[in-house]
Amino acid sequence: MIIRSSTMLRNKYNTISQLAHEKAEPIYITKNGEGDLVIMSIEAFERREAMLDLREKLLLAEQQRLAGEPTITLVEAQKRLKEKIHGKI
Repeated sequence: MIIRSSTMLRNKYNTISQLAHEKAEPIYITKNGEGDLVIMSIEAFERREAMLDLREKLLLAEQQRLAGEPTITLVEAQKRLKEKIHGKI
């Protein structure tokens, strides 16, 4: 866990920015010794958002499967994808 003070953020922004890009993880900013903010690079944030979006979609698919909704095999899914890619649908 990377923790830095709000004073460091204010006085050494470029250092914090470089650290965020190098480590690609959140940096916790404190104010008066208490947690206040979390910052991260845009690249890390977008990667994290994509991962959360994928997890949400997988959870929804699993809930639908458990509820008895129709499913298709991996082979059928691959076939449908190839057909879409090649414009056959």
